[in-house]
Amino acid sequence: MNHLKTFTLLAALTALFVGLGYLIGGPTGMLIALVFAGGMNLFSYWNADKIVMKMYRAQPVDEHHPNAVVRTYVADVVQMARDAGLPRPVIAIIPNDQPNAFATGRNPENAAVCATTGLLDMLTREEIRGVMAHELAHVKNRDTLTMTVTATVAGAIAALANFALFFGGGNQDEERPGGIIGTLALMILAPMAAGLVQMAISRSREYEADRVGAEIAGDPQSLASALQKIDGHARQIVNTTAERNPASGQLFIINPLAGRGADNLFSTHPATGNRVKALMELGTRMGMAPRRAAFVDSPVSTSVPSTPSQPRGPWG
Repeated sequence: MNHLKTFTLLAALTALFVGLGYLIGGPTGMLIALVFAGGMNLFSYWNADKIVMKMYRAQPVDEHHPNAVVRTYVADVVQMARDAGLPRPVIAIIPNDQPNAFATGRNPENAAVCATTGLLDMLTREEIRGVMAHELAHVKNRDTLTMTVTATVAGAIAALANFALFFGGGNQDEERPGGIIGTLALMILAPMAAGLVQMAISRSREYEADRVGAEIAGDPQSLASALQKIDGHARQIVNTTAERNPASGQLFIINPLAGRGADNLFSTHPATGNRVKALMELGTRMGMAPRRAAFVDSPVSTSVPSTPSQPRGPWG
């Protein structure tokens, strides 16, 4: 269902680009905008792992790391990647107190998965496995490619709007439906509509990564529990790098931007409560007995303390 939704949204985004793009910029403007946006996003796609890992000061780790928690983290990721039929990704840790994680890379052969030190501090081993299985699911589903295509088309629409603003577009205003008023409306509404579709695709990919990740780890309830804990702490700990680079926020399993992340039209992430509910239902279908800690009605679990009373990780 999530794959179908993604395909439908991509088709809608393409139709928006073709239809509104022609009205705003004409055939020439459409081509210029697509080439411009495609070039920028192709560069980002090809170098995504290096760019993002450098931005967040991610440090690759392996089985020989001196800390036992990190060695266990590496061993679990390697085992789950093997079970999922994936090449071994680059495995890294990010020096940041906010519990979070992300995956990047242009394909499974050039993928990297990263967890923050805050995540390794605050979660149990089973919960960390659930989170990293979610990130491996993004790699398996080639979501970086999907979001690059989405960003290319959305970026092309935005470029067309700017083209119309500065150059008047490829067609005469009086030849367009609505004349100058219609042109101005398209310049404003087209990029907005493209952004909304882009966010909807991002949310659908998160739901799908939850589902596939739960299957990789074999434990939907641990991922559900992890999402509640991460969401609660992410609202209280500022991720300064993400705040300076908000566009990178969609990479993370939970929106790292303080106070954001509701399941609405303007969010790249689904509401945590909705994700937990879907995972608990998946656990029931898999024959697992419900765990009390995973049941919450609100997006944030009230059982999560503002700061861990006894940090379990190597940095707390």
